[in-house]
Amino acid sequence: MRGKNKVRRPQPKASRMDAGRVVDRAFAESLRVKRAAWKRCRGPLLRAGALLAECLGNGGKILLCGNGGSAADCQHFAGEMINYLSKENPRGPLPAIALTADSSVMTSIANDSTFARVFARQVEGLGRSGDILIGISTSGGSRNVVQAVRAARRMGMKVVILTGSSGVLAGMADCALQVPSTNTQRKMHRDWQPGRHPQGEAPSF
Repeated sequence: MRGKNKVRRPQPKASRMDAGRVVDRAFAESLRVKRAAWKRCRGPLLRAGALLAECLGNGGKILLCGNGGSAADCQHFAGEMINYLSKENPRGPLPAIALTADSSVMTSIANDSTFARVFARQVEGLGRSGDILIGISTSGGSRNVVQAVRAARRMGMKVVILTGSSGVLAGMADCALQVPSTNTQRKMHRDWQPGRHPQGEAPSF
């Protein structure tokens, strides 16, 4: 009777060789996308860096928005702008605000209006002409990011978009960094954050 109640644990279906193939394919795809992105995005990446440096040099600030993992990337970016990456290359804090970080503000807007407005409303309250909005959307069409971009445009802000190979957002930006892939964009977006590389950090203002 005791044997009848024994819990059977599911057995893994994939062998070690199968797992190895999965890992190999993941690395191969990552390398392919990085090579393609280097050719396609080197110019736009330099342009984005110039826009950020100009904005900060003129006393402006950076606002960031995105959903899910992209929201985490926004907060990572803002954290490294306010702080600095390397003690060997210190600088003063640079003004950057992740619009994804305040759950009270976001849920208030979503509850009283609509989730599509959670970033646009903050842009309207915090943004000024000469500031920059960085929108991160792997799909290229996140509704709340689209509305934030429209709000930024109305206020005279510049817009930088990090996205994939499709969607409407790239066409709405002053500078678009489009990863030529449909499933590895976020890794490249993290690699492109200027705060990750001491030599790529904005100068101190």
